[in-house]
Amino acid sequence: MKQKSTEKPHGGKTTTLIADDHPVVLEGIIRALEKEPDFEILGTASDGVQAVKMVKTLKPELVIMDISMPNINGIDATQAIKTWNEQIQVMIYTMYSDKEYITTLFRLGISAYILKRDPIKEVIRAAKVVREGGSYFTSGVRKVLSEQLDALTMGDMAEAREMQNGISKLTVREKEIFALLADGLIPKEIADRLCISPKTIESHKYNIMHKLEVSSIAQLTKIAVKKGLIEF
Repeated sequence: MKQKSTEKPHGGKTTTLIADDHPVVLEGIIRALEKEPDFEILGTASDGVQAVKMVKTLKPELVIMDISMPNINGIDATQAIKTWNEQIQVMIYTMYSDKEYITTLFRLGISAYILKRDPIKEVIRAAKVVREGGSYFTSGVRKVLSEQLDALTMGDMAEAREMQNGISKLTVREKEIFALLADGLIPKEIADRLCISPKTIESHKYNIMHKLEVSSIAQLTKIAVKKGLIEF
């Protein structure tokens, strides 16, 4: 069942839950995010089970998630969260750059993947992009995805035909905007690039998602990768 999008391109604080079992990491993210007026931290979780329970209770719009955590890991927690409400945006912040982790989480529809060797400012930058309806993958993660495009061929011929039928419904302008949205640009950036109004981009975005029968930018990105419309 499709639910109303939680993306907030205009106004209002983005409610956020942080899940990590390392107190120092938690404190670092909290301190950095507290300086940003567009985010409200609802709470923190120290393991995957707690994270899933808190998501269902607090209903955050964004979850910043580690992979290695007690009880259930971040991958299983992400799957549980996305199954419960696919509109909740999940950002992965981890030390692991394993291709299996990255591709599995990409399939689950995460909005961002940042490595802990990257500076904390990357987390904030990613959170801002996700808040505006985009996706964010750091350079190291993009490299892994690029090398594993074959592993990202998710589906059989029937699914491929269905996807192609959806894309064929798009106008030339919609295909152009679709590729830019999937590549992580926010509506304002696309509007500036194409010299049209952000309101027009939002209208195109709605039509694109309706025609392709998707409800998030992460799903658009997966389709674009499959079709070779964007490169990582």
